[in-house]
Amino acid sequence: MLRHSAQAVARPVRALVAGRRDLLLGAFGVGLGLLITEAISRQLLGSTQPWFLIPMGASALLAFAVPASPLAQPWPVIGGNLVAALCGVACYHWLGDGGWAMACAGGLAVALMFALRCLHPPGGAMALTAVLGGPAVHALGWKFIWSPVLVNSLLVTGLAVAFHRLSGHA
Repeated sequence: MLRHSAQAVARPVRALVAGRRDLLLGAFGVGLGLLITEAISRQLLGSTQPWFLIPMGASALLAFAVPASPLAQPWPVIGGNLVAALCGVACYHWLGDGGWAMACAGGLAVALMFALRCLHPPGGAMALTAVLGGPAVHALGWKFIWSPVLVNSLLVTGLAVAFHRLSGHA
């Protein structure tokens, strides 16, 4: 058993295989998508409140770089981020911003995303953002779910769909 495990560790991990065109399109798409999402969000939401969320970087990576993934489809990106934000805001209101709130927000978000078939890994970070986001996020309360989470999620998803159609990327 030990010998077999040692051999498994010695083997290189298989990298994600993609052609040069897909790599370049994915990287360019993520950068362009984040730039446009940030600019539109700042114009729509203003800079006095959170207008752009860090977990959207991971959502953009999935939507632009691995668009065929079930985790990168529109329903998981939009639904997963919304469900996670809802869980995070609820847990913050019930439990504050400590460890219990973070653990409950993350666990509840994953359970609901599974149940609603919108599992989206950046949703875990979105739930934590709602708990740990600080005074600006907490001041938004339940509005955080709609603005900026829904706005950012719709923009990233819509831009990714348009980008892939225009670029001929599958």
